[in-house]
Amino acid sequence: MQGSVRNRHYLASAQQGSLYQNRHGSPRHTDVTHKPSQFHRDLWFYFTLQNWVLDFGRPIAMIVLPLEWFPLNKPSAGDYFHMAYNIITPFLLLKLVERSPQTLPRAVIYVSIITFVMGASIHLVGDSVNHRLLFSGYQHHLSVRENPIIRNLKPETLIDSFELLYYYDEYLGHSMWYIPFFLILFIYFTGCFTRVKHESRMPVSAWLLVGPSSLYYWYLVTEGQIFMLYIFTFFAMTAFIMRQKQKGWVLDSNGLFLLYSFICALVLIGAWVAWLWNDRVLRKKYPGVIYIPEPWAFYTLHINSLH
Repeated sequence: MQGSVRNRHYLASAQQGSLYQNRHGSPRHTDVTHKPSQFHRDLWFYFTLQNWVLDFGRPIAMIVLPLEWFPLNKPSAGDYFHMAYNIITPFLLLKLVERSPQTLPRAVIYVSIITFVMGASIHLVGDSVNHRLLFSGYQHHLSVRENPIIRNLKPETLIDSFELLYYYDEYLGHSMWYIPFFLILFIYFTGCFTRVKHESRMPVSAWLLVGPSSLYYWYLVTEGQIFMLYIFTFFAMTAFIMRQKQKGWVLDSNGLFLLYSFICALVLIGAWVAWLWNDRVLRKKYPGVIYIPEPWAFYTLHINSLH
């Protein structure tokens, strides 16, 4: 009788220990824990939609909506879009990770999410001021010191302050925003593998989302000036595919969707660079080896100047 009670107590303790390990992200064998893979069409649709509306659409909303609704000394419509993006995007990324058929390193995911929110919030402030300067004649295709409304400021230390603001917007904010963003996508990608051949096919809904998804990545890379981070992530994905293929694993529908979106975005980036290859003004602003003009610099130079 006592032995039976001890056995029951041992089994209960083992089950609790297993549950604790699962909740806290202890490593498990992927072959045992693998679950059937399905395309997350709802999450990918919401993810693509909010990227287009809240990220790409925020500067457009700031320009299109009447200035009387959002005075220059108050947050613009685009700022509210950015605030919503900073909340919704990490939530959707966490939901994607939760649906992964594999166990992913949760500590890395949580730290990346925290850094992402902090970086995107830093960018919110810097980007808000920089875009509001458009109404005062600021030109994005010129450097801070070359802008007509900045170069004659007195005292000259004010120019340093604007350059600091630009640094927070374009460098620190982008780094803390995009590095964890692509790290989370890559970690999620490492769980998008299956041994079941029929799971390695994309449904129609996935193919329909590849176009808008890849077009957004084109905008993200060109406007964010993060080509090196993007191409490094793509190479890491390719290397991981080759490694898993040797073990008999193939990409599932979610992994294929990410891979094809990245490939199509690379094609779009190449076309964008080829189109603006001989633009002397943009060449001056982007003098480095990697020449990838920002869409908003192109807008202020070639479109806004026509009005």
